[in-house]
This record gives sequence, structure tokens and C-alpha cells, in this order.
Amino acid sequence: MKTLITGAAGFIGMHVADELLKRGDHVVGIDNFTPYYSLDLKRARIANLAARYGDQFAFKDVDFGDANALAQVLADVTIDRIVHLGAQPGVRYSLENPAAYIHSNISGHVNILELARHRTISHLVYASSSSVYGMRADTPFRVADRADTPISLYAATKRADELMSETYAHLFRIPQTGLRFFTVYGPWGRPDMAVWKFTEAVLQGRPIDVYNQGDMLRDFTFIDDIVNGVVLALDHPPEDDKREKPGGFTTPHRLYNIGNNLPEQLTDLIRAIEAACDRKAEINLLPMQDGDVYQTFADIHDISRDLGFAPTTPMAVGIPAFVDWYREDWLKRP
Repeated sequence: MKTLITGAAGFIGMHVADELLKRGDHVVGIDNFTPYYSLDLKRARIANLAARYGDQFAFKDVDFGDANALAQVLADVTIDRIVHLGAQPGVRYSLENPAAYIHSNISGHVNILELARHRTISHLVYASSSSVYGMRADTPFRVADRADTPISLYAATKRADELMSETYAHLFRIPQTGLRFFTVYGPWGRPDMAVWKFTEAVLQGRPIDVYNQGDMLRDFTFIDDIVNGVVLALDHPPEDDKREKPGGFTTPHRLYNIGNNLPEQLTDLIRAIEAACDRKAEINLLPMQDGDVYQTFADIHDISRDLGFAPTTPMAVGIPAFVDWYREDWLKRP
């Protein structure tokens, strides 16, 4: 079984590739190393996989937003399934560079759908986001809830991806699963996200910027739990049985939330980082930023019922695991 993973140099992409390779699957990873955050980190992730798995892992440097380049690079590559995790991430950056989101998240998603269509892929699993729910007051967020009031361009592109996937599932019967991720963190994580930024600042004795005066709730989800959900979904494609699936579709297409099912205050995250670092944080309280949401909270009933997904990693375990990796592996790298 050979799986194509887009965004293989990314945080979730590297970990999903690692899990599939560990069990003996062959993986073709693609990425184009956009400089949104540290290229050293992205290259280190790919080097880690290549060193551990050899010929079982193949990597191609290509921009999947460029249809011609994607077709050329994969012309002689056989693939059975796709895990499409590549995207332009970040809510705040979408205010500065909207074109990057249209290129990667809209054009790029269509290119992957076309690849799945013409290669007769057995299952396409793709990344959506909890951002599609917008500024909701009622929780937990359910897949059955309306998701038509995004408050950032990033969120709008992710909801557009879901709708385009439904069109392709209807027209071409491509089995697809869209996964709405909730605040993923852990070793090899992203430097633009709170867990990394806060840990780095605490260890360096710098103040941390905390928005909405610290009154924000997030469903923090450890990477191992996310990977488990992705692989469970990948191994169990939806049936083309005309029955309604999570997301409301009767095509072979479904949507799932993947979260910890436990919203926690940003102040709780800071306390956990302080404890893991054995240092106090200097906090700079700021107002809410444009595009941010007050809370996220994943209802995971659908994926738990259908696939047996159950997160097992509390913040008390996940935060020390990240801090240990950051101090012992990342900061001490050659």
C-alpha cells in the first residue's frame, strides 16, 4: 500500500508519515518548503523520516498548487491513497497574504481532487479545521452545526475545501474524509502556535503575548491522538451506500471533528508550561486579535462511534512531552 502525503514536511504530515511507515506502508511525501516558518525545522522533519526509513519513504519537492509541476513529479509514481495535509496555515497571516491561501488551499485542493479523480484513488483524507465553526457561542462544536460564518480567510478556504470535496464525491464518487482538527500540539510542532511560542519565551525569560486578557478556551489536542484519528479514518473509507454520513452528505464523503473533547483556558496552558519549564512566565495581556475565536470545543461523537477514536493524552502529559523534546532534542540539535 502506497500513500501520498502532502505537507510531509509539516507538523502533522511528518507524524502521519512516521506512523504509516512504522507499520510497513510505503509513503511518498511532497512539500515545497514555504518560508511561513523555520525551513530548518521542515527540513529536519524530512531528514528524520529519510534517515529512519530509507527507500520505504520517497520525498518530492513540489508545489501542489502548481498543477503542471504536480503532474510531472508524480507521472511515474503509483499511489493508492492520499492524505492531504498540505496547506497555507494560520489565521492571522491570512490578513497579510491572502493570495497564499487561495493558491494553496483553493487551487491546491482542486489539484489534489483532480489527482484523486484521474488516479482512481481508493480514499482521500484531507485536513479541514475547527476554524470553520467561526465565533460560535454554543458548544461543543458538532459536525452537524452550520459552518457558513467564517471570520478569517483561512477558515473560509477550509470550508470551501469541504464543499469542493463534496462536489467531487458527488460527480466522481471519490471516497473522502474531511478532518476538522482542533489546536494540535506536541513534539516537532509549529513555532507559530502558542505552545511553542510560550515555551520558547518562558525558557528565554521573555514576556509572552496573551490575547483577550487570557480569557480564551481551546480544545488542545496532542499529536499522537491526532495521528491515531487520521490513520483510523484512512483505513476505513466511507461507503458509497447513499446513506447520510457525518456532514450531512449521502455521497462517499464524511466530515469528522478530531479534538481532545476538553476545552481549557489559555491560562491553564501557561501554568502547565511554567510547571514543565520550572520557570514563571512574564505575561503581556492584550485585546482579542482580528480573526481569532473565543473558544473551540470538539464534539467527537461521530468519529468515536464510527471509528472508535478516543483521545488519551491530557495536557498534564502532552505539555511536558513537548517541553522535553524542545529542550533535549530541538535546542541541542547539531
